[in-house]
Amino acid sequence: MEARKNELYARDLTEARWTKSSKSPYRETCVEVADLGGGAVALRDSNNTDLPPLRFTAGEWEAFRDGVREGEFG
Repeated sequence: MEARKNELYARDLTEARWTKSSKSPYRETCVEVADLGGGAVALRDSNNTDLPPLRFTAGEWEAFRDGVREGEFG
């Protein structure tokens, strides 16, 4: 897994297509997600795009999404 994380962090994201959630009531203060392929994603703060984005493997992103859906972070 560490090799996969290193691979994700080595990727150049200058051409990444960032998307904000259409479900967010505060679209101006939101996170943005970029698809890195194979289920992996990068995540950044839409108001601080100069900060380095976080990167998640497909398994990590799936676990996070499942937790949100199940109210784990409520």
